[in-house]
Formats: sequence, C-alpha cells, structure tokens
Amino acid sequence: MKVQRGISVLVSIFSLMLWANCTPKPQEISYGADGCHFCRMTIVDAQHAAQLVTKKGKVFKFDAIECMLNHMETIDSNTVALKLCNHYNQPQELIDATEATFLISKGIPSPMGAYLTAFTSRERAQVAQKEHEGKLYTWNELLFELNP
Repeated sequence: MKVQRGISVLVSIFSLMLWANCTPKPQEISYGADGCHFCRMTIVDAQHAAQLVTKKGKVFKFDAIECMLNHMETIDSNTVALKLCNHYNQPQELIDATEATFLISKGIPSPMGAYLTAFTSRERAQVAQKEHEGKLYTWNELLFELNP
C-alpha cells in the first residue's frame, strides 16, 4: 500500500514537471547575440524584435516584427500559443502582438525596412503618428495589409 502511494506521488510529481516544462512562455532575447529565426541577422534593435512561442513551448526569435509575420506564413497558425513583440515606448519589453497597435511610418525605421513598429495602445501609437506620420493598424488589419 505504501509502495503504491509512493509510486502515485512520484508519477504525479513527474507529470507536473512535464506540464510545467511544456507551458508556453517567452524567453528573454539576448540583444547582440541571438539570431533572427527568419533572416538570420543578429537581433540588436530592442524596439522592433519579436517572438513566437508554440503550444509545445518552442521559441522563435526575430529581429523585426515583419520577420515574425513572414515566418508565420510558413507554419500552421494553430500551433502558435504566443505572438509577442517589443514596443516602441519601452524597448526590450515584450507585449502580446494581437493586442498591440502598429504604426507603419518611414519616420521610424525597422531592421528589415518595413517601417513597422508596435505600441501598447492606440493612444501611444497616435502620439507617434503625429510626430512621424504613417498609418495605424490593429493586428488583424496588419495581417490583411501585408497578406491580402
């Protein structure tokens, strides 16, 4: 009886450890060292980097939001748990890309030349738009704009 309980406890602990290791979560980007999964450039721009995390916990890092979008065209979107990107006002901080507001403006260059920048809110994006001009997009509008 004690042996069965001991085995049951060990199986429970092992299952919990497996579950915790497979929980999709972002990884810190090592700027100047990590490479972009799509274009292979070194990730150096802390305002434009992005990251995809699969449901199995695999992390893909990108030097620009446009690289993440290009990579998404090559995979099954149902396998993705998290779509994250840096935002303009707090470099290196990752936010949920699906809730961000995006500005395409020649006044704010991005690493791959799409001039695509993320903001945490529409209001912050509008402030940047007044200074740099350009057009605002939601995540879904951005997907449609870049892949009509």
